Amino acid sequence: MKKKLFTLILTTMFLGCSPKKEVVQTKTPFAWEGANLYFLLIDRFNNGNPDNDKIIPRDKETGVLRNFMGGDIKGITQKIDEGYFTDLGINAIWMTPVVEQIHGSVDEGTGNSYGFHGYWTKDWTNIDPSYGTKEDLKELVEKAHAKGIRIVLDAVINHTGPVTELDPVWPESWVRTGPKCSYDTYRNFIDCTLVENLPDVKTESNENVELPPALVEKWKKEGRYEQEVAELDEFFKRTGYPRAPKYYIMKWLADYITDFGIDGYRVDTVKHTTEDVWADFAKVCKNAFADYKQNNPDKVLDDNEFFIVGEVYGYGISGKQLYNFGDKKVNYFENGFGSLINFDFKGDANKSYEELFSNYSTILSADLKGLSVMNYVSSHDDGWPFDKKREKVFDAGTKLLLAPGISQVYYGDETARSLEIEGAQGDATLRSFMNWEDLKTNGNTKNVLTHFQKIGQFRKNHPAVGAGIHKEISKAPFYTFSRTFTKDDFTDKVVIGLELPFGKKEINVSSVFEDETEVHDAFSGISTTVKDGKVVIDSQMGIVLLERK
Repeated sequence: MKKKLFTLILTTMFLGCSPKKEVVQTKTPFAWEGANLYFLLIDRFNNGNPDNDKIIPRDKETGVLRNFMGGDIKGITQKIDEGYFTDLGINAIWMTPVVEQIHGSVDEGTGNSYGFHGYWTKDWTNIDPSYGTKEDLKELVEKAHAKGIRIVLDAVINHTGPVTELDPVWPESWVRTGPKCSYDTYRNFIDCTLVENLPDVKTESNENVELPPALVEKWKKEGRYEQEVAELDEFFKRTGYPRAPKYYIMKWLADYITDFGIDGYRVDTVKHTTEDVWADFAKVCKNAFADYKQNNPDKVLDDNEFFIVGEVYGYGISGKQLYNFGDKKVNYFENGFGSLINFDFKGDANKSYEELFSNYSTILSADLKGLSVMNYVSSHDDGWPFDKKREKVFDAGTKLLLAPGISQVYYGDETARSLEIEGAQGDATLRSFMNWEDLKTNGNTKNVLTHFQKIGQFRKNHPAVGAGIHKEISKAPFYTFSRTFTKDDFTDKVVIGLELPFGKKEINVSSVFEDETEVHDAFSGISTTVKDGKVVIDSQMGIVLLERK
């Protein structure tokens, strides 16, 4: 197999704390703008509780990979307990929506499809029984937090689930069922349905509306109608918002902050509502998070605000703060978002290291200063990823994990899970079940995982990698550069070298380490000392992870 050899040299320097502070900082601070985030589909990751697989009968024959397959919240918690995410250096997990999905199926032209993916909401106030229970989610968040892992859920406000024989359409005061979006002007992304039979929530409305009768009936059968109504009354009285559709949904989504202490939301279909919706959503979420911290001081991880990253489909870092609809440019960063998913990265990953890294660092430290983008090489709904045939898995991991910004590891990136499944059509081919068996039988799969683990752990331990300022050190005899991150009294300095040879490697670290500093290469296990501004690592490995010993 033809692969480039990569060398990573990371270093960290901790400066003394100010004498004015009573508590000395002893650990690396968490920075969202440099997070190493893992994205998974709940139903496709791991089956921790087979008893809930058929709890809702969704048993019609479906198109390939368009049925529920058994993954659940318990399965994710199992992998947290096993240390799978810790070993990968993951410090945040983004899960697809946990809310209850439509019970019926729809024929999308590729056979029947169920809402296994989580984006076809039936009831925002309930966790889908096939995923698990509220107790399961509570346990997951607590166990993740105990390991320093943040939990990001997925927020859908733009639409309900499709209409089926088991799932009636919501009232006209809540949704529109046409026309289908033409995507040729700003308004033609908003006042319309994304696709046929996907009722569009009237998020532009500020008119008071009553609860949908089907939802009222459902809550009464479940014995929680009075409680839900009382909570809604309190929310609208406290906030002063009209009882408009968007504010009902914002309240329901904020409950996952209040009840479970989640740390963030990835927001779906952002450009399909007016941007002021997201400014209000951010306000509701951040207020709920602040209240949660105040009421649960023993569960507070740090002083970061609630994290909100938006899916503005097609937005790229090259657009800086603006997304261009053609007839209108919108700044979503000024409307609730601290970060947006970066759809440029899959193309930029084909560029040279310096072109990629320096460009991203320049934009993030200037036009996007204080903000961030989330990079990815593959995803659940992007049919043109960086490496669809999984032929450049080591290169993909290196560029993703070393690029400035947030790294989004899509489940299976680290195990070369196939993105081309025979018989699967459309985005279904991107959503196969996690290939756990390959880790037991395929040596190359294990090697890919090890690659992601080693770089991922150093990314987690060194915020300079994703959140630091990039500076080229040398082009020859090999390419090296530094990254520097400072927050309060903590400074992290990183030196990275790529495409180093096997055997002895002499690396200039004078801009980072003083002479006589003891350093340790965590990749090979070799320790050495800086002499004349240089270190020598003699290993038969193409990667060096160097840190102060």
